[in-house]
Amino acid sequence: MEMANLSVLLVWAAATALALAMVAFSVDLARLSGARVAARDTAREKAAVGVGAGPASSDTAPGTTAGPGQAYGPGSDDAPAGVSRKGAGIGMSLSWLAAGLLLVAIVLRGIASGRTPWANMYEFTLVGTFVAVAVFVGVCLVREARFLGAFVTGLGATFLVLAQNAFFVAATGVQPALQNYWLVIHVGVAIIATGIFTVAFVTSVLQLLRDARDEGTPWLAGWGWLDDTPSANMLEALSFRLNAVAFVLWTFTIIGGAIWAEDAWGRYWGWDPKEVWSFVVWVVYAAYLHARTTRGWSGRRAAWFVVAGYACVLFNFTGVNLIFNGKHSYSGLS
Repeated sequence: MEMANLSVLLVWAAATALALAMVAFSVDLARLSGARVAARDTAREKAAVGVGAGPASSDTAPGTTAGPGQAYGPGSDDAPAGVSRKGAGIGMSLSWLAAGLLLVAIVLRGIASGRTPWANMYEFTLVGTFVAVAVFVGVCLVREARFLGAFVTGLGATFLVLAQNAFFVAATGVQPALQNYWLVIHVGVAIIATGIFTVAFVTSVLQLLRDARDEGTPWLAGWGWLDDTPSANMLEALSFRLNAVAFVLWTFTIIGGAIWAEDAWGRYWGWDPKEVWSFVVWVVYAAYLHARTTRGWSGRRAAWFVVAGYACVLFNFTGVNLIFNGKHSYSGLS
């Protein structure tokens, strides 16, 4: 079997592993939510008949107790007593498996094409998804963050299926303009930043949902699994750290792109659609970081800033490549 074909099969295997991981993480959240509701009901029954008041503390308002994941320590596990976390364990194992399969697929794609495997939309999606999954499992090594699992793996599986069905191109060489070491540096750093932005986006969406539930939003009343995520403030802090790292990388992406443009086209900046939208992404995230650190913006306003920034990232990747014509039209799609 040719390496290019084997790479495609491995991508499908990785997508399957991520889909199964999403199911496993979802089951884990459902079990935690069910156990917490049962514990609260038991506490109420005991309180009603006067049997001890201690367990009643489990009925505290959402966001005021240390739920699972709020400990944020290596290996911490605040699950209700007697609740198995096998679902989360299976999800983590499948996430590691998917990351490994995807890494091998990317390497084989590079060998088959004889170049760095991130020169078109298909390859960018593969590597970006790998980075997002790798960031997720990496964060889980240092703190309890499995509450992100269902969403990161779900997005990852979606991206891979989209790549295979909408962005796929054969493994071939690249045009002369891309035969440069800056392809490795400039595009590689951009992909890493995008993967980190993806995990930060998921975190901010969870922050918005958790904050709305804590305030008693009616349509979230049945979403008990949100009680098993960290508080909105802790989610915001995690999102901020991730976005700060990604922003630095994105800044280097723009600087590296300008240097490459001067070398290839004799100018640092030419208002090409990709250059413009890359700068728009930079401005949005710069405004977010500035507003949060110096203007005191926090809570939902900060989270919506992150959502807006990630929407710009997605448009920069899809819309700019597919709608506009420019010097960066390297999607590979006809």
